Amino acid sequence: MTRSLNLLSRRERQMMNIIYRLGEASAKEVREGLADPPSYSAVRATLRLLEGKGYLEHRQDSARYLYRPTLARDTARVGALSSLLQTFFEGSAEQVVVTLLSEAELSEAELDRLSELIDQARREGR
Repeated sequence: MTRSLNLLSRRERQMMNIIYRLGEASAKEVREGLADPPSYSAVRATLRLLEGKGYLEHRQDSARYLYRPTLARDTARVGALSSLLQTFFEGSAEQVVVTLLSEAELSEAELDRLSELIDQARREGR
């Protein structure tokens, strides 16, 4: 099953980001990480929903559940980028890069790294 974080609501994505950052988190920890958090029971309900959708799994630690992602963050990034590429850029990686270069404030080191990656892609025939 292909899952994309883009298919989640804003609040669900926020919760997933907190759990990715922490690696594993309880409902209380997730709630504490949210700006303008909903009630504790709403956080628990959303975590159960995310588990039902296959994005999270849990383990029991005493009386609390600890949630962790079922999808590696790098895998989730690729899926999200693929969806973004198709939705907003008609599948054009060039347009994504053009937009990033025109909108992002990149340091010389970041520009050098991007240049190296482009050269590497050329050498590898991509």
